[in-house]
Amino acid sequence: MNNTRIESDSMGQVRVANDKLWGAQTQRSLEHFQIGREQFVWSASVVRALGWVKKAAALSNRALGQMPAEIADAIVTACDEVIAGQLNAHFPLVIFQTGSGTQTNMNANEVIANRAIQLLGGTLGSKNPVHPNDHVNRSQSSNDVFPTVMHVAIAHELFTEFLPKIATLRQTFFEQSEQFMHIVKTGRTHLQDAAPLTLGQEFSAWVAQLDGATDGLRSSAQSLYPLAIGGTAVGTGLNAPAQFGALCAQQLAQMTGQPFTSAPNKFVALSAHDNLASLSAQVRTLAGALLKIANDIRWLASGPRCGIGEIHIPDNEPGSSIMPAKVNPTQCEALSMVCLHVYGNDAAIAFAASQGNFQLNVYKPLILHHLLESMRLLGEAMVSFNRHCASGITPNESRIQFLLEQNLMLATALNPHIGYDKASQIAKTALTENLSLREAAIKQGVSAADFDAWVRVEDMVGL
Repeated sequence: MNNTRIESDSMGQVRVANDKLWGAQTQRSLEHFQIGREQFVWSASVVRALGWVKKAAALSNRALGQMPAEIADAIVTACDEVIAGQLNAHFPLVIFQTGSGTQTNMNANEVIANRAIQLLGGTLGSKNPVHPNDHVNRSQSSNDVFPTVMHVAIAHELFTEFLPKIATLRQTFFEQSEQFMHIVKTGRTHLQDAAPLTLGQEFSAWVAQLDGATDGLRSSAQSLYPLAIGGTAVGTGLNAPAQFGALCAQQLAQMTGQPFTSAPNKFVALSAHDNLASLSAQVRTLAGALLKIANDIRWLASGPRCGIGEIHIPDNEPGSSIMPAKVNPTQCEALSMVCLHVYGNDAAIAFAASQGNFQLNVYKPLILHHLLESMRLLGEAMVSFNRHCASGITPNESRIQFLLEQNLMLATALNPHIGYDKASQIAKTALTENLSLREAAIKQGVSAADFDAWVRVEDMVGL
């Protein structure tokens, strides 16, 4: 008992370990929600956002005459420690809690209040001279704090971590596209031979996919900027000064470098998260693009002797416990699994976002967790994929040339000269009689000179 102290809330007293800064409500949540062991994914992102929001609130309350300067300054100092990650160990709560995130908001209130009490020379748990509700949570409700934290955390993750990782992979493919633009190869549609293109053109499609996904993410991110703060319990702003929401948003914009504003309609900001569902859908779109890219690469690298084998990818580790020297496209497989995980997260987010009832959506922690998880996992997978696979891709030009010479779809170049039906007959003759396309064409009456003039792969790729 000497290692604990008494903390209290509206339901009575609770014992809390002396080395923890949280209070009664956080302790109750720990005891009542032992569901899984996952904290908020990369909880540092959420904790940092909580620090920013609580700091903005304290500064706004001080500016509006709602709080003594000494109290506000102590809260701000404690918030700076939260933002710096110095108090991360005091935020222990799991995802599965109240759907409004109230326990996490109170976790922040209690930690910041107790740390401010320490800074002012008071006694932990006394709520004097800093009270978690009356001071740290002043002019706020969990119902407007938590959706604000969601937007701030997600925007920070998106712009400082996620988009730069996409840009790095995109640059790798762009440089390879330029480098490989001269290498003509067999095209494939329906997993069947098709008209030729260049390896650079093939890579350029991946660049365009990543550009499109990036544009979608940036466009969707605009909906993150209007913030719920100032709406308090149901969106009316009860117990908050009229200027509080706008001032908080202004403070948050200055702290984070993101153009946050006060949401013009706080009722929707509390009760619906359509904007986050939309952003999640854009993350899922990126996952779909990456899944196509990963599958293309492992098909193109299949072999080494009995597959397509048009490119080489790095050999990273042994691929079989029984087959000697086997090496597998493991980075493609890992990225693909992450993409499927993101699809599952998006489905959960979409359903959770549809469950707003009246003035509050109570699936907020799940939405926040899954969206942060999708971005973090996909970001880390792209870094790994770029470092250990994409950046090491090299063309197998001899194999590319061999397969190109076998491609009967080069007969497409004959269409303007002898017509589709005759060109088709030449291709079929080549296939059934095991001839080259040139040999079959000559057999069908096309002169060698005409064939060589008409079937020029470098003229077929649109460069």
